[in-house]
Amino acid sequence: MIIGGGPAGNQAATYAARLGAEVVMIERDVVGGAAHLWDCIPSKTMIATGGAISFSHRIGGMGLAETTPTVDIESLNRRISGIKDHMRDDTTELLTSQGVEIVLGTARFTSPHSVSVATAEGERVIKFDSALVATGTRPRIPDWCQPDGDRILTTRDCYPPRVFPESVTVIGSGVTGVEFVHMFASFGADVSLVVSRQQVLPGKDPEAAAILEDNFLSRGVRLLKGARATEIERSDDGVVVRCDDGRQVRSTHAVFAIGSVPNTDGLDLAAAGVEVDGGGYIPINHHCVTNQSHIYAAGDVSGKLPLSSVASVQGRKVAEHVMGLHTVEHRHLDYDKAASAIFTEPEIADVGLAEAEAFALGRKIRVTKVPFATTPKALINNDPRGFVKIISDPATGVVLGGSIVGQHAAELISVIALAVTANLTVTDIVESLLVHPALAEALAQAAE
Repeated sequence: MIIGGGPAGNQAATYAARLGAEVVMIERDVVGGAAHLWDCIPSKTMIATGGAISFSHRIGGMGLAETTPTVDIESLNRRISGIKDHMRDDTTELLTSQGVEIVLGTARFTSPHSVSVATAEGERVIKFDSALVATGTRPRIPDWCQPDGDRILTTRDCYPPRVFPESVTVIGSGVTGVEFVHMFASFGADVSLVVSRQQVLPGKDPEAAAILEDNFLSRGVRLLKGARATEIERSDDGVVVRCDDGRQVRSTHAVFAIGSVPNTDGLDLAAAGVEVDGGGYIPINHHCVTNQSHIYAAGDVSGKLPLSSVASVQGRKVAEHVMGLHTVEHRHLDYDKAASAIFTEPEIADVGLAEAEAFALGRKIRVTKVPFATTPKALINNDPRGFVKIISDPATGVVLGGSIVGQHAAELISVIALAVTANLTVTDIVESLLVHPALAEALAQAAE
């Protein structure tokens, strides 16, 4: 029995069903996952459209007459809805084709082996041998301000866009915050970003963050560094965001991008004997097992890396464990080797050991960096921004990690991710016969 139809739940359901399990999935919002289809996919769709606008500003350097596209908001919304509906329908069809029963409703545990589901037809009791909780998260809302869905927004309130804001203040400079800054700036809004620390993307490679900051400043983004928003005053035509250091910024809209909270309230996990931590997340072991040996947690609600890719693999590992495959050859998930990407302009991606982390640990590493400006394909694309950085063991040459800033970084990081996971060496990358001309040549150059 699976609660939650997002990436973790879907993978667990389809894989367990293929292995012969009888599977019931309970979903209260949308098959495919609310965070996935209501947050991730719409934002990346709008970012892609914004990227097309940004590209139009560079075509003058490619032998074309410059042009300024006009956004058709109704067409954009149809595009967003079409992609979401397509993904939802595909997921539903896959689940049902494999015999997974989908129950639309809200579940709560009534015992360690049963749940009660509130459906449109009434209450339904479902008993299970094993259960997976994959209920995801929702946007965090601060205690001092309640979003109204009109001028004061959470990230989820931004889709589908009814209007494009003339100006917007984004509160939160993590991954989601900087993606929203990029998105709004691409559509021509006057953007301000409240940065609680002294760099955007705290915890990420400072060189990558610096390139992104430079890009933001070149596009007119106002960075309020070292400030924490503490109050928002709303008027008929806009908002004023006040910070703890006395600074304030006026805009037509404000967006909170300050993290998320787990969807564990209302599940009555205590009835099943499942423990949660102080933040409401469900602690798990390396098999995604909770403190109850037959109940699992996966995806964002498990408190691990909040990435759809991680959730999907967790779901598969849960199915393997439920069906006994962990007793044969089985690789545990190593969260330190998960690749991640930030869909700004330029894109930022990283995997494995970070340079700053290695220095903090006193670990000896070799760091090599190659700018994209040295690769023919970047010049052909008229976008030489960014670099490839590879971190390796100086004694063995084993690739320990890396980061990429630039066009298609989210795709290129896969090469370094594979190297990190498979313990490949820099020589393995150098001796791979990569395509020319291609941005991937920078990977080989950095490895060399």
